[in-house]
Amino acid sequence: MSVDQAPTTTSVPATHLARTAATAAAGAATTATTATTTGTARRGAPLTRAVLGTVVLVSTIAPLATDLYVPAFPRVGDDLDAGATQVQLTLTTFFVGMALGQLIGGPVSDARGRRRPLLLALAGLTVASVACAFSPSIELMMAARFVQGLAGGWAMVTARAVVIDLADGPRLVRSLNLIAGVGGIAPIVGPLVGAVILQLTQWRVSFWAVAALGAAMLTMAAVWVPESLPEERRHGGGLAVLGRATRQVITNRRFVGYLVVVALSMGVTFAYVATSAFVLQGMNGLSPMTYSLDFAANAVGLTLATLTAARLAGRVDTRSVITAGLVATGCAGLLLLGGAVWWGTPLPVAVIGFLVLMSAQGLVGPNAGALASDAVPDHPGTGSALLGFFQWCAAGVVAPIAGLGGEGTAVPMAVIVITLTAASLAALLLLPRRRNAG
Repeated sequence: MSVDQAPTTTSVPATHLARTAATAAAGAATTATTATTTGTARRGAPLTRAVLGTVVLVSTIAPLATDLYVPAFPRVGDDLDAGATQVQLTLTTFFVGMALGQLIGGPVSDARGRRRPLLLALAGLTVASVACAFSPSIELMMAARFVQGLAGGWAMVTARAVVIDLADGPRLVRSLNLIAGVGGIAPIVGPLVGAVILQLTQWRVSFWAVAALGAAMLTMAAVWVPESLPEERRHGGGLAVLGRATRQVITNRRFVGYLVVVALSMGVTFAYVATSAFVLQGMNGLSPMTYSLDFAANAVGLTLATLTAARLAGRVDTRSVITAGLVATGCAGLLLLGGAVWWGTPLPVAVIGFLVLMSAQGLVGPNAGALASDAVPDHPGTGSALLGFFQWCAAGVVAPIAGLGGEGTAVPMAVIVITLTAASLAALLLLPRRRNAG
């Protein structure tokens, strides 16, 4: 079995959160806290069901804060007198905040402990969500979304560190898989709930819902989550420690190559997230509920493709699986481009193109993330932190660019998909294989 094949079985569930849009995003990635806590004796408070349930809920921040809101894009633009690109910039500011929150939150919690930073982050998330609900202009919405993302990323990474502190061995693996599994459900539920909200009331209620969830998370964390990192295990290195490890990881050519593939795959995903509402609702007349059903179907396609990739681990060369996913992505991009140029993106072209596009990402992102982590076995936490950071940065950059053509064309989105796919294929083909790889 090749080295490129081996790690995928265990890595796919953990990286699936980061791959959903609704992910991860997401999840989000495990941060540098993993490196400082893995291999350390974990003692003290046990990982109870209440603690794990709280962490599972916190892990849904990223998909719910994006997907609950996506069906409302056209109405947000109308109410705040903003164009499609401006509305998509509210995604960008959230993604930038999420990236910074994940990158910085881990080292800070290593130095200050877990409980207090987690509570402060959840409080910040709740307040920022309320500010989003009250925003009278698109500019204030962008600022509030940045704070919401920063606090959300900080909370997610700190909550995951609590699990790593309190569990090890099979218990840790089961716990992280449970967190990842719920992360795969959230992108399916989020747009459906968002559509129901739009059917019954206005888009601002979506942010009130996120604020209510933030308050619930804060209450649960205050009651059930203990301080899992005792003072004797804390360190003052913080960002300096992360910086030294980052320099070692970022000079690894194989890691950087797979990092490019992962980040650009995230960009493809959020080119879809940022434009699908305008294409399907604005250009093809779908209702918010029908759009959300299609969005959920695409999330199911991504999930099934991810599970298929997991079953292929050890049987098919992992790089070949990634290549197949990229080829399928490129075909979807060409279909969407042709449909946009010659037919104005009719509904059948959009539905089929989006389904193939999103399903293919289940073959690309998780596998590339697994191989990236395998390339830096001495720094798994730092590698995961960088993967999460650049994924959300890519999402933040791509989302507004995808809407540059306005609400009447899908050409920019299709061109972005094709360009990012070509760059990913180039990065993959230029990567050196390990000497013992098959």
